[in-house]
Amino acid sequence: MAAMKINVGIVEDDRELRESLAKVIQGHPPLHCVAACQSGEEALKLLPSVAPDVVLMDINLPGMTGLKCTALLKDRLPKTQILMLTVYSNNNYIFEALQAGASGYLLKSNSSDEVVHSIISVMEGGAPMTGQIARRVIEAFRKPATNGVSEARLTERELEVIQLIAKGYANKEIAAQLGVALSTIRRHIENIYAKLHVHCRTEAAAKYLVAG
Repeated sequence: MAAMKINVGIVEDDRELRESLAKVIQGHPPLHCVAACQSGEEALKLLPSVAPDVVLMDINLPGMTGLKCTALLKDRLPKTQILMLTVYSNNNYIFEALQAGASGYLLKSNSSDEVVHSIISVMEGGAPMTGQIARRVIEAFRKPATNGVSEARLTERELEVIQLIAKGYANKEIAAQLGVALSTIRRHIENIYAKLHVHCRTEAAAKYLVAG
């Protein structure tokens, strides 16, 4: 992954923070900032044409919210990974962001190195988030998870895969750990999503962790 260029888009209304993030990204090869937007409306006009691999998305945007922008962008750019970058650690925001299609949830208090690591991690199949956010995700899924993993009838291999997902392993790491092809792992993950009625690895991991 280190040799692959990762194109990154930024959607942040605070000019100082937007420019700071752009400088951080440009200063850490293989990352490359392809767009820095100040609103959700601007992002919807610009980002589809440059198709970034990863988007850093602020939730509290003027006009269109970051949550709505995330959902619309995922519809137009389904392969783009979106990381929510925000001051909020509220359970409702976390849940709504994941439902909208976000792949990770970071606080603006995270260091530059943590942001860079998270961008690379999400491209490797991870679901980056701070420990504080991860705990809140588990709390948010506790109630709806009562009919989760135990009733999903996952196969032995699917259980092995979801256990590694919950430990934070990326797809290629899971493939290496289990000694199978990366395409096989992707197929197992698709089956897990369908059986657990989830849309991302963070939701799947939360259900697994809550089930114990």
